[in-house]
Amino acid sequence: MSDHDKIYSTQLQDKTERSTLLMFVLTAIAVAIGGIVEIVPLFYLPNTAMCQNDPTCNNTQHKDQNGNVIPMDKIIWNPATSEHKTLSDWQPGDGVRPYTALETAGRNVYIREGCFLCHSQMIRPFRDEKDRYGHYSIAEESMYDHTYQWGSKRTGPDLARLAGKYSDEWHRRHLMYPRDVVPESVMPNYFWLADKKVDVAETVETLKVMTIMPFNPVPKTIYTDEYIAGAASELEGKTDMDALIAYLQSLGNHVKFEEGVNYRD
Repeated sequence: MSDHDKIYSTQLQDKTERSTLLMFVLTAIAVAIGGIVEIVPLFYLPNTAMCQNDPTCNNTQHKDQNGNVIPMDKIIWNPATSEHKTLSDWQPGDGVRPYTALETAGRNVYIREGCFLCHSQMIRPFRDEKDRYGHYSIAEESMYDHTYQWGSKRTGPDLARLAGKYSDEWHRRHLMYPRDVVPESVMPNYFWLADKKVDVAETVETLKVMTIMPFNPVPKTIYTDEYIAGAASELEGKTDMDALIAYLQSLGNHVKFEEGVNYRD
């Protein structure tokens, strides 16, 4: 046998390739090590959206045209410094805020129906995406999203800047019979949402949980005991359709983006 016909391998290589179990174990170890290398450094990065109650804290370092750091309360709504003190007073552009009770119910519907499987909520900083969807997403916009709805697949369009693009009536028709307004749509009909009442108990429980999350909890100065207690009256008579539309109309209008500001430092 010539040298060209010889198979050069080590005993370990032979043993590994002939043993399914050993190959599986070594593959699992390699994947685990790779995961640790990728994930561990994240625990040592400064959180970009956990210091909204500290006016001296600004880990995000958003800067204006002159290089001056923008105060955090320009990005994240702080009732203590804002002209609008309550969720009902809040106006688009006041800064990132938690969802209202009705929007929270709508978000629960959005997750329950698997809308995130076909729609993302993350606009990447590429020209084509900004031209189609609007300003790229920043981390603070998702700070109260538990879990995040960034998504990765776009069978349908990205929804991160959906607020105000269409009327409530357009959304209602689109959710009930999508092809009535978008003939090429492959989205399922959701007409039955108009007849299903909001799950009040689930929504109230969600509001309570949001205040005790281990990171970026909703401040109890916003979700006060009084607000949570009054959620049932806010949701009275509302349907899943009403809630989902309210949620969709809240996406992407929290921050007033200004020309010349670097939101990615």
